[in-house]
Amino acid sequence: MKRHIPNFITLLNLFSGSIAVLFAVNGNMKMTALFVFLGIFFDFFDGLLARKLKVESELGLQLDSLADMVTSGLVPGIVMFKLFEMTLTQSNSWGISNDFTLGMEWSGINLPLLPFFGLLITLASAMRLARFNIAVNQKDSFLGLPTPANALLILSFPLIMEYHGNDMMNEIILNKWFLILVTITSCFLLNAKLNLLALKFKNWSFKDNAARYMLIILSAILLIIFKFAAIPLIILLYIGISLLNK
Repeated sequence: MKRHIPNFITLLNLFSGSIAVLFAVNGNMKMTALFVFLGIFFDFFDGLLARKLKVESELGLQLDSLADMVTSGLVPGIVMFKLFEMTLTQSNSWGISNDFTLGMEWSGINLPLLPFFGLLITLASAMRLARFNIAVNQKDSFLGLPTPANALLILSFPLIMEYHGNDMMNEIILNKWFLILVTITSCFLLNAKLNLLALKFKNWSFKDNAARYMLIILSAILLIIFKFAAIPLIILLYIGISLLNK
């Protein structure tokens, strides 16, 4: 019976991600973020439970990646799609429109092409997860940015607009060139050959986990000070500490 417990937690991740998709398609970014955070919470604890109960299995590994593909792959792609949609009618403080009218006619509906660029994040996430499934060297570290971390990065932008936004910050986030840069950077980091720290504690020794403790403490401080605006900084901190740790 206990071997099914981690898989049930993984399915809760998938369930949360599926609900997040529905909210993302309808443009409700606050609820999208809530269910992605919930899915990532379940994603962290399914592996932890599997290790503690000593019931790790190939089925669990595959199921975990399938759930991550929805929660941390499909959802951020849709969120970026929606952000690009928002740029189409925005004008900046100089009165220069971000309008990007190139599109295609499909079933009588004119679809702008630019928002589809955001779905590259979903494709890059699929490649990242597929590589992880066949890798033999990602037990103690990750090769490339983990998809949950990338999902948090992408979701931070609508949350920053919602809770910390001012005219200048919103203007930057809703600039199509900024979003293009973020999309390209996201796709690169997901599949880059960078050995990044895995938050897996084999013991609680500070000596063995100094980099992990430092990341957690500094991340907590940044969150207290900057709230959602801290998330991009934490991703940079995570990459920096991982590289210095090596």
